[in-house]
Amino acid sequence: MSVDAAIAVFDRNYDAFVEDLGTFLRFQSVSAQSDHAGDMVDCARWISRQLATAGLDAHIVSTDRHPVVLADSGPVPDANAPTLLFYGHYDVQPPGDLKLWESPPFEPTIRNGAIHARGSADDKGQVMTHLTAMRCWRETGMPWPVRVKFLIEGEEEIGSPSLPDVLRKRVDELACDYVVLSDTAKLNAETPSLAYATRGLIYKEIEIEGPRRDLHSGQYGGAVANPGNVLARILAKLQDDSGRITIDGFYDKVRELTDWEKAHLKRAGLTDKQLLAATGCPAPAGEPGYTSAERCTARPTLDVNGLLTGYTGEGAATIIPNRATAKVSMRLVADQDPGTISEAFDQAVRSACPPSVRLSISNHTHCAAYLAPTDSPAMKAAAAALMAAYGKPPVFTREGGTLPILPLFKQILGADSVMLGFSVPDCNLHGPNEFFHVTDFRRGTQCILRFMGLMASSV
Repeated sequence: MSVDAAIAVFDRNYDAFVEDLGTFLRFQSVSAQSDHAGDMVDCARWISRQLATAGLDAHIVSTDRHPVVLADSGPVPDANAPTLLFYGHYDVQPPGDLKLWESPPFEPTIRNGAIHARGSADDKGQVMTHLTAMRCWRETGMPWPVRVKFLIEGEEEIGSPSLPDVLRKRVDELACDYVVLSDTAKLNAETPSLAYATRGLIYKEIEIEGPRRDLHSGQYGGAVANPGNVLARILAKLQDDSGRITIDGFYDKVRELTDWEKAHLKRAGLTDKQLLAATGCPAPAGEPGYTSAERCTARPTLDVNGLLTGYTGEGAATIIPNRATAKVSMRLVADQDPGTISEAFDQAVRSACPPSVRLSISNHTHCAAYLAPTDSPAMKAAAAALMAAYGKPPVFTREGGTLPILPLFKQILGADSVMLGFSVPDCNLHGPNEFFHVTDFRRGTQCILRFMGLMASSV
């Protein structure tokens, strides 16, 4: 069987593939910092060479910021075989305070069975499972079981500003049946998971302006509107005392969980005990009638992320501040339309704001939720591949955070995404001493190979 032959190639060349992963991690591909622009280009070229070595037609596409690597295996012998687009990103977060790293962030070091380096889990180590799988299959001399395409970008950590334009201009080139990405985590060290949903995000900034300058509260208090007081009342009206959001129509389109989903969340979701241990909060809180696991992943939310007004220094200053600001985010779930919710939020804030102050609302982020069918051929193949690689069936999970690329792929390419994550949840993502277990590099590569084989047999 060609899949077993490809896995045997990996086993024979394991040390060399780990060395290649180390080379990948040494590129200081920090997309947020302009002084690493050269590193970004060098890293993109290295990826392109890896894909060319695997027998794909690879090339680099320039953008206004950082280059994108595209590749295509071309048509395969079985005309009915699906086309898979493998997505990933080669850019990484800045390393932060170097004193907090046990080894330099761009000098990969293996300790306790894990390779430590910036980007090892997010996302280079996981992208490397894709690249390595392609090289292993190429070494077998067998034809591709499915048509394989690649899109590896360098701007994910800064919001993927160039990705929509790349997708729209190259719809035909990137046409696929499914997008495959490895940028999520397992349930725990030993149990794989298969995420099928992410929440959307709307991020707003409210600004309330009153007097031209800060005023003496003894001289003017009670006669002018205090922007801090006004803002506090506005924010308080957006939720009731139980935590339910009061914006008109907010819940109208929310898709309720199925019994199957509730069962999976109960099995693998966050418990109240885990919530309190992780956060240090005295008690759970949130929308009535739902568990902590459901609130964290499958229900929409509204949170004040930042609040600023008046004097905040040491001691007292009896002023009426001239302005107050709040940053507010809303996580959305399937079927909620970001445009509709955004307008409803603005209307609720305007209705609650008195004429004695000036109001402005700014928009920062606008992204829909994503929900993939769990019974598609790709999801079934992914579950079987994870089972084969890890010896345990994956737990189907919902991500509480937001991945804007998923609704983007669905909107432009018409393709659902399969999230095959291989890192552990506590891999120090974006923090010092980020790591990726070498056993997950091995199992992840095996999983990708088996997934390709299973997708070929699904037609």
